[in-house]
Amino acid sequence: MALPFLFEFWALPHQLPPGGDWRSWVILGGRGAGKTRAGAEWVRGMVEGAGPRDPGKAHCVALVGETIAQVREVMVFGPSGILACSPKDRMPKWEATRKRLVWPNGAVAQVFSAHEPEALRGPQFDAAWCDELAKWRKAGETWDMLQFALRLGDRPQAVVTTTPRNVDVLKRLLALPSTVMSHAPTEANRAYLAESFLEEVRARYGGTRLGRQELDGVLLDDVEGALWTSARLEACRIERAPVLSRIVVAVDPPVTGHGRSDACGIVVVGAVTEGPPQDWRAVVLEDASVQGVSPLEWARAALEAMERHGAERLVAEVNQGGDLVEAVVRQLDPVVAYRAVRAARGKAARAEPVAALYEQGRVAHVRGLGALEDEMCRMTAQGYRGQGSPDRVDALVWAVQELILGPAAEWRRPQIRALG
Repeated sequence: MALPFLFEFWALPHQLPPGGDWRSWVILGGRGAGKTRAGAEWVRGMVEGAGPRDPGKAHCVALVGETIAQVREVMVFGPSGILACSPKDRMPKWEATRKRLVWPNGAVAQVFSAHEPEALRGPQFDAAWCDELAKWRKAGETWDMLQFALRLGDRPQAVVTTTPRNVDVLKRLLALPSTVMSHAPTEANRAYLAESFLEEVRARYGGTRLGRQELDGVLLDDVEGALWTSARLEACRIERAPVLSRIVVAVDPPVTGHGRSDACGIVVVGAVTEGPPQDWRAVVLEDASVQGVSPLEWARAALEAMERHGAERLVAEVNQGGDLVEAVVRQLDPVVAYRAVRAARGKAARAEPVAALYEQGRVAHVRGLGALEDEMCRMTAQGYRGQGSPDRVDALVWAVQELILGPAAEWRRPQIRALG
């Protein structure tokens, strides 16, 4: 009968506390990844001693959620909450009027709402469990008040279980040297989830930026002033591409070809170009970018993308490689339709007209473009706010330039001359 309560025996790796001298342990995970169970079991491990009445490492615990009701229904009484995890001889007693749990050994866990950060002014704790920190409305104030209250014992610690969201308090917490992190997607806990749930969420959100956050548990960083936002990219999502007039593959080659090189941006884009230019639409079909490969390998990846989609032209930026870029491509396909393009402006300046097409609702995305979309949400008018180079974005820009912006400018020139 004891085996179900020996969590370390059957826990998933992301649910077990990491070693080392940390103050905060952040468990980032997708929906249903087992975060709540990990938090509840950590509290058990802190308050329980060798015997039911023996003291544990912690005696005064704070349980903090968005509301008192959510703490009670999820963290305390939920199917993965503290009571469900506790054996009978160590079962804490819920004191509703005082909003607290009391263990047989005298340890106490007090419940707090993130709507009332001032309630944490006064009490003191040696441990804390915070659930869904990233969605607290007063997250910054509540977290700060909790830090002042975590002052008992030799090594007060806090565990944060949350689905990631792009909020300052979470990013600041993860940046601290005293913070450790575990991460798991929803799929990691699939043995305990309904197969119908997994099928449904995969069908609806797989390959989308929202799915990367809610299912993969990835912290997506929308930079202030970015040319694209998560909301805009989700709004332009389509399930399948329409019949397309043209398809091109654009390539932004890296300067070098080794394991630490920037990615080779390879993006496939199609367009519907019937009617006047204001009616033309683009569809981003695939991000086929590759990392740390030789020139022949990225050239092969680009040509394979052309074959998959029936693309009519390969467009390649040649600022870095010059004629060598075409030479590499033609080693593999001597007759491929190829256009070399050379950048006269910076990446951000080239990206702005493409971002304007998104604002007009004239560019759509299929699923599976997460890495490209992450780069897009870090590109600002002042430059790229991420690590490395935005090679995927640059390839996207060249493709849209080839399909929409360049031909539209050519189409308008006779009209302008006629008016003149």
